[in-house]
Amino acid sequence: MNNKIADKNIDFLFKAILALETQEECYDFFEDLCTVQELKTLAQRIAVAKMLSQKCVYTDIVNETGASTATISRVNRSLQYGCDGYDKIFERISDDNE
Repeated sequence: MNNKIADKNIDFLFKAILALETQEECYDFFEDLCTVQELKTLAQRIAVAKMLSQKCVYTDIVNETGASTATISRVNRSLQYGCDGYDKIFERISDDNE
């Protein structure tokens, strides 16, 4: 667990997310929770992370996602030195699609 972000409100948020059962429920919940821009930013970051994990180059990522090179660098640092959260999700999504 990352103690830099851990608190009772974060715990409650994560419990709420884990309670979602369908993609439609996710749409409803996140539309209520986030602004459109916040949601698009999160979606962009995970798209960047996926492309980086597939060894795409920055120029292709910029062209595909519209992300800035600063955002790509931050996401890349998370992939290299983070908690492996992206990798866990990508493995599970990949497993689901097989």
